[in-house]
Amino acid sequence: MNSEKVIFAFFIVLALTLNFGFFLGGMDNASHHNIYELYAALVVSLISTILKVGDRTHLGAVFLATSLVADLQLIAAAVVWGYTEHVSGTSLNGETLSIVVSLSGGALLANIISVILLVSETITVRR
Repeated sequence: MNSEKVIFAFFIVLALTLNFGFFLGGMDNASHHNIYELYAALVVSLISTILKVGDRTHLGAVFLATSLVADLQLIAAAVVWGYTEHVSGTSLNGETLSIVVSLSGGALLANIISVILLVSETITVRR
């Protein structure tokens, strides 16, 4: 068993599951979306991106692209939430939360593509 591949797959799947956990729930209900889960999804997504940087294959480039998309979406979601709470001086309302959740949905889609690519790569590997 290749431990590097295990760690790589672990972080890809963990990024997906954390993002899904944040995304799931009512779009405008703040009690359904935990800010710490958003930040955990962002941190794991960034770690996943770092792990993908060294791969020089075509599939590795696609992995990196999907990871960068997820990172940008999650960073934008965190910035919107942080700006609303700490800069604008207003509390998080349903409209702003729906923007945050929509951005995390875009990251979720990128993570799903990464996992599909990971599974397809695993299936095509021959011993």
